[in-house]
Amino acid sequence: MRVVIGADNEGMELKEWLKGKLLQKGFTVEDKSIQPSENFIASTLAITKDLKKHPESLGIAIDKYGAGSFIVATKVKGMIAATVSDERSAYMTREHNNSQMITLGSAIVGKELALNITIAFLGATYSGGRHQIRVDMLNKMG
Repeated sequence: MRVVIGADNEGMELKEWLKGKLLQKGFTVEDKSIQPSENFIASTLAITKDLKKHPESLGIAIDKYGAGSFIVATKVKGMIAATVSDERSAYMTREHNNSQMITLGSAIVGKELALNITIAFLGATYSGGRHQIRVDMLNKMG
């Protein structure tokens, strides 16, 4: 699976650690912030731009609290994203909402929790069915 990841200055340490763990687990990782982005807007837009070109990929944006990256991601037409701080929410946003991206707060989650959240998100599959009505509504917004 191809994972697109990026961070601002505040999320860089967690991003680098998480990237290493994902590579060890065999994921293909596209890093959109080799150099730290000064703000979450630039790093998040780089991720969403890539995800629009590669809809089979999933994305992770990291900033200090996760909320800023979430706001940016959801401004992009057709992008379904969630800011999460636990494994169950990460799994469910993928399974029920077909989220293509999650955002993490480096000041909210530690390294191990960030990894567990990421693995839950990447391991989930969209279940479709009754959830497709909501996903269609989300995709028409903006």
